[in-house]
This record gives sequence, C-alpha cells and structure tokens, in this order.
Amino acid sequence: MPQGAQAGERDIEVLPVTGAIGAEVRGVRLSGDLDAETVARIRAILLEHKVIFFRDQHHLDDAAQEAFSALFGDLQKHPMARAAGQSEALLDLGASEAFAASIWHTDMTFLPDPAAFAVLRAMELPPVGGDTMWANAANAYRRLPEPLKPLAESLWAIHSTDFDFDGTFTATYKARMRDYGAGGRQHVVRTEHPVVQVHPETGERSLILGSWVKRFVGLNNSDSAKIFEVLQSYVTEPENTVRWTWRPGDVAMWDNRATQHRSVPDHGNAPRQLRRSTVLGTVATAIDGQKSRRLDT
Repeated sequence: MPQGAQAGERDIEVLPVTGAIGAEVRGVRLSGDLDAETVARIRAILLEHKVIFFRDQHHLDDAAQEAFSALFGDLQKHPMARAAGQSEALLDLGASEAFAASIWHTDMTFLPDPAAFAVLRAMELPPVGGDTMWANAANAYRRLPEPLKPLAESLWAIHSTDFDFDGTFTATYKARMRDYGAGGRQHVVRTEHPVVQVHPETGERSLILGSWVKRFVGLNNSDSAKIFEVLQSYVTEPENTVRWTWRPGDVAMWDNRATQHRSVPDHGNAPRQLRRSTVLGTVATAIDGQKSRRLDT
C-alpha cells in the first residue's frame, strides 16, 4: 500500500460503483501528507464520480481527517453544531436511527456558500444497516425533459434552517437540531439559491434542492411543493443513486455542489457513529451569472 506522499497517480485504482455516481478508490493511504499530484488526482476522480470511497483507512483519527480534508481547501465550521471531541471543524453524526438525517439533502444550503466537499469517516457501525445513499444532482439536471429545463432554470428557492419542506424529519431529530443553538427558530438562517447552479470547477449544471428548501420565490407553499416533488424526483431516481454499505475503516468523500445524500435508518438503537469534515465552498452561481444571496431574518 502506498504511504503518504509516496502514493503517486500510477498507484491509484478507480472502480466505479454504479453507472451514474460513485467510485471506490484504491491505492491511497489518506493523510495530510499526500503529495500535490495525488491530491490533484483524487480531486479529479471526485469531480468525475461525485462521491468516492476509501476502504481500510483504520489509521485515521480526528486530526488526520482534518489534515486530509484541509488539502482540498479551508475547513468549514458548522454554523449550527458544536465541533466533535477536540477538533476544530468535525461534526459528530451518531446515535440511533431516530437521529439519522434520513431525508435527501445537500449540506448547509441554508448558507450562500455551502460546503464544496465533505469527508465522512466511520467510527462505530451497527452489525447490520445504517447505509448512506448519494444522488447525482448534475445528472438529474441532464435527465430533465427539455420542457422542464427552462422552468428549473428560472426558479429560485429559499433554503432555511426553519425546516423542513415535507414534514418527514422526526420530532426527535428536530429537537437535536434545536439543541445545536443557532439552528433553533430563534436564529433562522435563510438563503435564496438558483435551482440550477453552475459548478465552479466543472461548469456542469446541477439542481440545488433537498430538504432545506422551504419554497420557491414567487410561489406559495402548495405550488412550491408540487413543483419540488417533480424536480426532486429526478435527483432521487434509483438509477441516479448509489448506496454504500459501511465497513470499519471506510471513508467517503463527496462533491457537495453536485450531490444530495441521506442515511438509511434501519438499524434501530444499534450505535452508529461517523465524523464529518467539510471544505468551504463558494457562493452559488445561476446560469445567468446571478449569485445566491443571504436573506435578512
């Protein structure tokens, strides 16, 4: 197995997991000491496959996860959650299925500049269940019927911490979010995003939707819900998704600007703990060049 900076491009093996999204990457031992060539190669694979998976990264701890993530940009501290352990920017995702983020979402779209990348490390896993799914939001845009594309391109959506769009978050999960402090209704964070974003690195167009959406600008909740259901369905079609069954030592990394994800809450009270780091993104851009904008609350 290549070690740290010795892991060159020629050593990396890429195994697609599905035809639409996801690839397992072999031949890299993750750390903050990877050379520039390897980091560039990982970034290119990630931009192509949207989510990538690394097995057998048992050596990683909180500090090493943060150091690896920082190779891809400035780390983003979660505005609603306390950092885990002694870390500066890790978010602890754990406990039972009642606390699982078991609805499709893109991380932190209530901000004008959501995370660019995210890194998720398995720490404790249930004996069965607890998978995570990702969907390709760029492919979803490409799959829209031509008559729907002008509609999607014209829409702006309000994303808000005063969630949720369809009412499927459990009361327990909402209570946990309120415990974060800034996520409570006393401090609602809202942003207007174009429904179709131009990816700042690839130039691809992607749908920015998910559970942080409250409604579309200029439309009431009822009309928004109907249109949301249609557009969101193209993101989460089975043929546009990948489902990852975790093993100890696994690490997943995804392009937050071109994906949605969700956990699968089928593990009851069996413990499941993962830690996530995120890399700061840029303000989202519509196809006409307009930028996302934070709303006064």
